[in-house]
Amino acid sequence: MLSGSRIFAVNHKKISSLNINNVCCSKIRASLKRLKPHVPLGRNYSSLPGLIGNDIKSLRSVLSPPAAKIRNIGIMAHIDAGKTTTTERILYYSGYTRSLGDVDDGDTVTDFMAQERERGITIQSAAVTFDWKGYRLNLIDTPGHVDFTVEVERCLRVLDGAVAVFDASAGVEAQTLTVWRQADKHKIPRICFLNKMDKTGASFNYAVESIREKLNAKPLVLQLPIGEAKTFKGVVDVVSKEKLLWNANSDDGKDFERKPLLEMSDPELLKKTTEARNALIEQVADLDDEFADLVLGEFSENFDLLPAEKLQTAIHRVTLAQTAVPVLCGSALRNKGVQPLLDAITMYLPSPEERNYEFLHLVCLQTATGDTIVSSKSSALAAARRAEREGEKKHRRNSEAERLLLAGVEIPEPVFFCTIEPPSMAKQPDLDHALKCLHREDPSLKVRLDPDTGQTVLCGMGELHIEIIHDRIKREYGLETYLGPLQVAYRETILNSVRATDTLDRTLGDKRHLVTVELEAKPIETASVRPVIEYADSVSEDLLKASQEAIENGIHSVCLQGPLLGSPIQDVAITLHSLMIHPGTSTTMISACVSRCLQKALKKADKQVLEPLMGLEVTVTKDYLSPVLADLAQRRGNIQEIQTRQNNKVVIGFVPLAEIMGYSTVLRTLTSGSATFALELANYQAMNPQDQSTLLSQRRGFT
Repeated sequence: MLSGSRIFAVNHKKISSLNINNVCCSKIRASLKRLKPHVPLGRNYSSLPGLIGNDIKSLRSVLSPPAAKIRNIGIMAHIDAGKTTTTERILYYSGYTRSLGDVDDGDTVTDFMAQERERGITIQSAAVTFDWKGYRLNLIDTPGHVDFTVEVERCLRVLDGAVAVFDASAGVEAQTLTVWRQADKHKIPRICFLNKMDKTGASFNYAVESIREKLNAKPLVLQLPIGEAKTFKGVVDVVSKEKLLWNANSDDGKDFERKPLLEMSDPELLKKTTEARNALIEQVADLDDEFADLVLGEFSENFDLLPAEKLQTAIHRVTLAQTAVPVLCGSALRNKGVQPLLDAITMYLPSPEERNYEFLHLVCLQTATGDTIVSSKSSALAAARRAEREGEKKHRRNSEAERLLLAGVEIPEPVFFCTIEPPSMAKQPDLDHALKCLHREDPSLKVRLDPDTGQTVLCGMGELHIEIIHDRIKREYGLETYLGPLQVAYRETILNSVRATDTLDRTLGDKRHLVTVELEAKPIETASVRPVIEYADSVSEDLLKASQEAIENGIHSVCLQGPLLGSPIQDVAITLHSLMIHPGTSTTMISACVSRCLQKALKKADKQVLEPLMGLEVTVTKDYLSPVLADLAQRRGNIQEIQTRQNNKVVIGFVPLAEIMGYSTVLRTLTSGSATFALELANYQAMNPQDQSTLLSQRRGFT
């Protein structure tokens, strides 16, 4: 990733606070290569922007509100949990749109690509800006499909807070775990929205417990549902002890009433809410010392006397500290619970002032994901030195440019690849241009040239990812391309240590080029996609300083194509033991000699093919459990556990990627379309000798 990164030094004045221009330009434009533009369906504010009650605000405060009134948030979830539907309702209730869009109808604001509207899924992240009760919200709707995880990764880096959406009938699902870990890595405060409370099998308590157990989080229950599944009609605000009921005759969910819970009319619900509020107060007091002092000092005898504002302020602090997560519920599709969610976003998630960021003023600097933007070279060096002291950077010889690079986005390695060809050789430049543009938008897409056949090879995160890229080339660039068979991206490694020596002696013109290299290749236990390069003490520092780049280029070029399948080599360490260079020898000759020497070593070593192992989660009814398990056994699947989720069984295990291609069609047939599954790359594992021998025979043209 480092080799494709760039550094920009920008002179600027330091700014003490962020305004909306900073958020839109510095945060989103500099960190995200491209967020989809919204479709301007028209705004219909119920009141003029800036008019809150009788308070008439200045035009400046409307166009560029203070940082304390800004929320930069993202919506994240497992696929089909209702992220885009929730976003659509948020935009409607805020006055951004005039009508309710629907994913099934393909008319939502944030899913604007043809591929998204046809499939009913989010593929690219989309950013929209709107106002809610005097606050400016910049919202990013992210994909939930595992093939587009990198979209979530690069969005989280620029967010101040996030809303995690859950299917209340399923709780925490496979991709939920992935996006939650990503949010943990970037230290993003978040709140949880238990969606689909109207769905058959919805269970508020089950979903809350799954958050506690599977995400290792502390849920703060701020709402209780009034009814579940078909009987769901509203929510109870635990903090204020009020019930919110939506009018059953309302088509768009705007018409709802908020009433205090009374002993006379709702004795059971009031009792349940009081117990939940007392438990919430105790939970927050355990997490926040300031709130604990307040509760123990003034309200220890009667929690009912504690003002809602005091509790809300404490919940805000706890959320920012990421010691707990507020939990709300509703049904976005049925237009229930979204307005309280918006209130919670403004109340509990942080403003840019409460997050530690420093951004620059930029007038459209062309950047891509992975670029590092610095105010000056000296400030970047200072940051690099600080990172080294904190142990965040590995100590190794490196160029000054790489030392300047700060933490970039982690781009996962592709697991599928196939050849792609234009309709004619005359169209090859057009295809190259299209792939270059698409790669700039999507760093998880990799493109390389096969050195043996000269064909262009497309590498992606899954079948759907490559299918979408292929479709976009046709629609957006007008090219009818042809894809070769989809193949699994295997890796290779070695099982024992080997040494090799090589000498390159050539005379070109009147100049002699002479290099002698001795190196050792050995396996390492820690997973490493790139070779670990080491230098023996006997290697001259002066000699190394002049030739290190050439040496490492030679090593990396060999490790891109292993001797068995031509797949990348991983989990190896290369140690240079001896290096002798004749004066005047070119760096190209040094690289060539190192490459040839390493190839010799690898040929002598015992070699192993590594195959991608996928984490699999299948949700299936009891009636179809047996055929699903039998099918997975034939696919070399390793079942870890079978959980019970409401009326369904959840099969969790691992299966080689090569065995799972086209699985969706098979699973649909086995279960009459009732089962769902999710995949995620777990790791690379060694193939057993029999399977490896079969694979090698197939690749060499033998059956």
